[in-house]
Amino acid sequence: MSDKTFKISIATPEKSLFEGEASSLIAPGKSGYFGILVDHAPLIAILAPGKITIKYGTSGNTTFDCRSAGILEVLKNDVSILVDDATSI
Repeated sequence: MSDKTFKISIATPEKSLFEGEASSLIAPGKSGYFGILVDHAPLIAILAPGKITIKYGTSGNTTFDCRSAGILEVLKNDVSILVDDATSI
């Protein structure tokens, strides 16, 4: 992991959707969209249905359509997202 990236994992009860590194993440919270960057403070957030966008520096983006509520945890440059239903766009 480089100094400017953090680990992300996205999973549903059936399977792992994403495992990798990113420079930023945008997720749909209950109170609106929020962003995560490297060295973010520890956080646990409830997710609402919406789009999860993962950015890899200058090399591109990956977007997931989260069709259900979920939970996001940030701890020591490791982000875990658990959702009931999501697909890659």
